[in-house]
Amino acid sequence: MAGRGGSLSRRPTITSGRPDPLGASVVGGGTSFAVPAPYATAVEVCLFDSVDGPERARVALPARDPRGIWHGQIAGVTEGQLYGLRVHGPYDPDLGHRHNPNKLLVDPWARQVVGRVHPHDATFGYPRGAGPAAADDDRAFDDRDSAPHMPKAVVRKPFKPMPPGPRTPWADTILYEAHVKGLTMRHPEVPEADRGTVRGLAHPAIVGHLRDLGITALELLPVFAFADERHLPPLGLTNYWGYNPYAFRALDPRYGTPEDFRAMVAALHDAGIEVLLDVVYNHTAESDEQGQTLGLRGLGNRCFYRTREAGRLYWNDSGCGNTLRIEHPLCLRLVMDSLRFWVTEMGVDGFRFDLAVTPARHNGRFDPTGPFLSAVAQDPVLADVKLIAEPWDLGTDGHRTGQFPAPWAEWNDHFRDATRSFFAGTGDAGALASALAGTSHLFDRNGRPPQASINFVTAHDGFTLRDLVSYDDKHNEANAEGNRDGTTSNLSWNGGVEGETTDPAVLANREARRRALLTALLTALGVPMIVAGDEIGHTQRGNNNAYCQDTPLTWLDWEHADTDLLAFVRDLIARRKATPALRRDRFLTGALDPRTGRPDVIWLDGSGQPRRDSADWARDRGVLGMVLGEAADLPPLWFRAPERDA
Repeated sequence: MAGRGGSLSRRPTITSGRPDPLGASVVGGGTSFAVPAPYATAVEVCLFDSVDGPERARVALPARDPRGIWHGQIAGVTEGQLYGLRVHGPYDPDLGHRHNPNKLLVDPWARQVVGRVHPHDATFGYPRGAGPAAADDDRAFDDRDSAPHMPKAVVRKPFKPMPPGPRTPWADTILYEAHVKGLTMRHPEVPEADRGTVRGLAHPAIVGHLRDLGITALELLPVFAFADERHLPPLGLTNYWGYNPYAFRALDPRYGTPEDFRAMVAALHDAGIEVLLDVVYNHTAESDEQGQTLGLRGLGNRCFYRTREAGRLYWNDSGCGNTLRIEHPLCLRLVMDSLRFWVTEMGVDGFRFDLAVTPARHNGRFDPTGPFLSAVAQDPVLADVKLIAEPWDLGTDGHRTGQFPAPWAEWNDHFRDATRSFFAGTGDAGALASALAGTSHLFDRNGRPPQASINFVTAHDGFTLRDLVSYDDKHNEANAEGNRDGTTSNLSWNGGVEGETTDPAVLANREARRRALLTALLTALGVPMIVAGDEIGHTQRGNNNAYCQDTPLTWLDWEHADTDLLAFVRDLIARRKATPALRRDRFLTGALDPRTGRPDVIWLDGSGQPRRDSADWARDRGVLGMVLGEAADLPPLWFRAPERDA
């Protein structure tokens, strides 16, 4: 639903309305708008008949409550009406104020948006590209109207709450990280019109693949409405991953409508599969002081962003130009309203929080009892959903693996590094054993179980599994940054030849290591996460930072799927589900288990003898056997590092 929602007179009738809830609410014969803009002098709602059409009405909100929430009810505005916001107030960047009524703003509380952010100079609050006199001076004021280049919010009634999903216990969870477009764009059974959308995700071919593989939870890369970083359009590139949001309750229109999303969730729930969202509450697409003015910057820059140097510049713990000021009640409310919306109205079952240390900071420091983590902990709507932290950011003391409170789970980079190193021939058995046992030195605190660890070998950010065993170095030339972007620490090994090869010995080496990595992932304590495409041999040809590659490079090549590898992964998942010892909720310690009368785990050296002391662990560093006390009838699991030439 996107279009004119009702007829209006030339002079729309406006009453005071109400300050809660925030956003646009259909009430009676009109719509109440509530806009948080605490430093503003006036707020106007602008009405449009189409996303590209002219503004047909502009109505000033008549009331302001003590919190700085402007509100008013416009008669005749009903569901489907397109709108934007204009906010008057001081434009004083040196003090952190960047109000500019010439810039149409997207309501961050909108339930739907249509259109896209265009990279036009008019979308910047200062006169970018307007000539040398004021070129790129963010202190200067620009009076060009940005409305023709901006998406529009859509007035929508609240959606009926979705029924709860499968609620799979953590111990039984198999995560599958995927991109909406990447997963569906090249699948031959998905209709062309549905490829790249959530409708494609709901197609029986996609749902059937996940179900047959044994996946219990689909974790989607960001689906919030997002924009391109400003350096990409001149390079002919676009943001693909979506980690650049500007509206926190709106599905990006490229992926479909809210109704499409709800239908997708229902289809996956019917198949016993949960839906988790990768969410970005650490920064927005407005970037640094030279970024666009899209929403929060124009509503109340100092309210919604952490600023420094009297307010002109931004803290950049996210590495993306700005950092949300979650400590402020209105900013925290935006995040919490967004989370509750996706759970209740869109039916999602959990969230993976990008750079979760950033929203968890309080007064600049990571604080497990700070405003964000405390708000999430007490919220009854979020009590039954899965919460996953990416436990680091780029700020001071930003690496916090194992330090989030229960019931959070966390991405375990120690597992990633230990397994990668071992099967690249540069690691050791002790680190691998710690990873397989649940990384207890990090997660065995405050009653947290092994399932606090989200185990992964690969993720969207970095090499695919096939590339991990095929490349020593990144090959990001297509990103147009001179191969400077992306990490140089990949802990990978190409097996003797860089990239694609037909050498049978190299291919055999790579295949053995790929299967060994998958075996470690799916036999370790914790929660395994598989990246979409790893099970069918997807390659990005050595690109380890494909955030801007909305091309066949990142779209899964279903036509050439490695069916043997797919069957192998399917069998591994089935064996994990059939083996309770691999899903236990207690860490492995080597101590005697009174229930079985055996040690809960025995680690073996290369000769098959138990490792008992440091001398034993120093021997045969490239070989590790594991015998689980609860599965003593099964043969030992063996892991062997590859032999590499000096």
